[in-house]
Amino acid sequence: MTLYRPERDVFLASSLEVAPQLLGAVLRHETPEGTVGLRITEVEAYIGDGLDPGSHAFRGRTRRNAVMYGPPGHLYAYFTYGMHVCANVVCSPEGEATAVLLRAAEVIEGEDLAEARRVGGSGRRIPHRDLARGPARLVVAAGMSLADDGADLFRPPFELLLPTEQAEYSTGPRTGVSGAGGGLAYPWRYWLTGDPTVSPYKRHPKSDD
Repeated sequence: MTLYRPERDVFLASSLEVAPQLLGAVLRHETPEGTVGLRITEVEAYIGDGLDPGSHAFRGRTRRNAVMYGPPGHLYAYFTYGMHVCANVVCSPEGEATAVLLRAAEVIEGEDLAEARRVGGSGRRIPHRDLARGPARLVVAAGMSLADDGADLFRPPFELLLPTEQAEYSTGPRTGVSGAGGGLAYPWRYWLTGDPTVSPYKRHPKSDD
């Protein structure tokens, strides 16, 4: 699949428009240890300000979600469950809050480095498909952290390339989201149909049907 380096204007659209375009995109992160490249295979869209009960910005701006209200094309990173970091691509014009969660990817560059980060010296082996299968695993494999909150994806150490053609994809409810935001009324999870690196769907026990 052919890739191109987009203009920032692409991300001025809502996350609902941008999310499918990120499927098949390549995100590269360069660190002193080396570079890891990810082919994005699964994402979720979120919007805010009273429109999306599953969004961090549903009740408005806070210190935690401030980056969601900033300029598009930046990384919104947040800490969750007291142990994991998740990464999102900020969309929409500055002052609006929409973002796309990076849920899963295939490691296509720097596989040894990604695996070393995932195993943390344990010596165990991780199947290729599982290296970045899930939002927290993706962040670890890429060498990202909470310190990358607000990072510009159009500048080093990041590079984001989009596919020139829309890949075939499927949609469904977002995984692990409680209440109405995790129900069928919000089919804002997008994934490459049949791709083995897509994470398993997990319905939150308190999500609406």
